[in-house]
Amino acid sequence: MKPLAYRMRPKNLDEVVGQEHLVGNKKIIRRMVEAKLLSSMILYGPPGIGKTSIASAIAGSTKYAFRKLNAATDTKKDLQIVAEEGKMSGTVILLLDEIHRLDKTKQDFLLPLLESGNIILIGATTENPYISISPAIRSRCQIFELHRLKSTDISKAIDRALTDSENGLGKYNVELTKDARNLLIDKGNGDLRCTLNALELAVLSTDQEKKSKSHKDKLIIDKAEMQDSIQFKSQNYDSSGDGHYDLLSAFQKSIRGSDTDAALYYLGNLCESGDLVAICRRLLVIAYEDIGLANPPACSRVVNAVQAAQMVGLPEARIILSNAVIELCLSPKSNSAIVAIDSAISDIQNKQNYSIPDSLKDAHYKGAQNLNHGVSYIYPHDYQGDWVAQQYLPNNLKNVSYFKPKGNSKIEDALKKQYLRLKKMQHDGLQK
Repeated sequence: MKPLAYRMRPKNLDEVVGQEHLVGNKKIIRRMVEAKLLSSMILYGPPGIGKTSIASAIAGSTKYAFRKLNAATDTKKDLQIVAEEGKMSGTVILLLDEIHRLDKTKQDFLLPLLESGNIILIGATTENPYISISPAIRSRCQIFELHRLKSTDISKAIDRALTDSENGLGKYNVELTKDARNLLIDKGNGDLRCTLNALELAVLSTDQEKKSKSHKDKLIIDKAEMQDSIQFKSQNYDSSGDGHYDLLSAFQKSIRGSDTDAALYYLGNLCESGDLVAICRRLLVIAYEDIGLANPPACSRVVNAVQAAQMVGLPEARIILSNAVIELCLSPKSNSAIVAIDSAISDIQNKQNYSIPDSLKDAHYKGAQNLNHGVSYIYPHDYQGDWVAQQYLPNNLKNVSYFKPKGNSKIEDALKKQYLRLKKMQHDGLQK
């Protein structure tokens, strides 16, 4: 028996759940279908939100032949069969799943077919197509992003599945308690495929003798029975996909914004994904990018925490990481170091490559002494305080200041005073 999610796949655009920005009244895909002016497209977004459903609904609404292949597992020969069908019938809609894994041989075969219109390609991918799909394919396709389904969309799909007697669960006369429904929606986490298949498992695994005459022989499924039927939460996590980078971004921005609870929530998500390497790498970046000179000891403690976390591994590493995250959230923040280096790099990229002062050039290789033109390097350790006024920057940049200390902590305030003092001494010394 085919899974419930497969059986409930929409046959036309009116049956598509969610994605109103694409299939709603007067929206782009609906307009394309109604005008019978279909073009190839790429649909991208997390799993279980309707990419295949929209492709199926387009085919059902237009009455074109509909074929489904996988770019990773199906061969060029499979594409040739679809191509021949397209030539015979005029047009075939091809849903190509995992289109980001399309190799060059299959791509070269497809390109002229897309140009001629024999095949209307609907590519489906969880990857960002602007990064993972070749420009040649992208240029021949419209690109549409699908959004995660709302709870109201999921609830609507559940109701439809429970009342549909032909393809759904209508013949079982099922009713979900409010708590059971909420649990099902929460655990599905916006993945409609996961949600519907979990619903079917809950219905089929619940004892039919539980039907109560007082409820007209309805099968009432409560929260406890739903919990027993779905033991996991569908996580929208892909170590190389958008979800991965979105989660890490939210994690860093929460620490930067000093929101301890939000940072712990995203840390929990990352721990559940099991990607300890990504957590540790991002924590090190956060420590030196966002806390930086405002609290250098905290940066050092993060290094120690990362090393300890890697030694013990998950799940125990979560305790160590939690300590580090809480401290970073509550620490004073400064981005003066990253601003300083980025400012210097900007000058390097956008200005001339100015010459290094002669006194700083290496004097060890042959003939280097002649380059100094009589200008000698002054050795700071020979002077009181290990410091002497001397120009280090190229002439065209000698007055530039990349470091802009904030001074919003005792440590950085001390660094700011020392920086400004040395800057003034340098300026005054060179003026003499």
